[in-house]
Amino acid sequence: MAQNVDALTPVMTGQKVIPVIVLDNADDAVPLARALVAGGLPAVEITLRTAAALESIKRVAAEVPDAIVGAGTILNGANFDEAVAAGSKFIVSPGLTPELVSAADGHDVPLLPGSVTSSEIMKALEAGYTHLKFFPAEQAGGAAYLKSCASVFGQVKFCPTGGVSVKNANDYLSLPNVLCVGGSWVAPKDMVAAGDWDGITALAKAAAEI
Repeated sequence: MAQNVDALTPVMTGQKVIPVIVLDNADDAVPLARALVAGGLPAVEITLRTAAALESIKRVAAEVPDAIVGAGTILNGANFDEAVAAGSKFIVSPGLTPELVSAADGHDVPLLPGSVTSSEIMKALEAGYTHLKFFPAEQAGGAAYLKSCASVFGQVKFCPTGGVSVKNANDYLSLPNVLCVGGSWVAPKDMVAAGDWDGITALAKAAAEI
């Protein structure tokens, strides 16, 4: 068992900010993805927190060829399978369980699981996972915590998510063990609801230049 790092690395190194999206209406998925792609952020994580999530992933996968759509908030093997069937190119989970390890084992679609504590990181390493999500980042100790992990877990690379914003993104991105960050600020709910796609493209461009 080992993480599909070859498939995951291009996603984590292709852009410094991966938008984390919660969609209530699948009709917003395609124009939102196009707006983010236009701003230089093709990799997008659509979280499975709403009833519209899987349909949103299906539409982006089918209609926005330049997007790299992923699924977030994957909690079990069934979630993993559903997200892959919908067209997800990468899978993100807040944690790592034996069931998720089994679902992802040998799969072309890579899993980015969450870890916070030293024990969780060590368990991830035992399972063959070196690229991890650090969630919830700010609440779990922020950039200072990750900086302290670098000397102990030098082989581990992180994507901090949770409380990351335009104000503190560089605190994380300046660390040697951080490849990218995940954030929702590039697609605020009010702008999505208003269909302000040009505004979201502008936010994406700014994030791409961090």
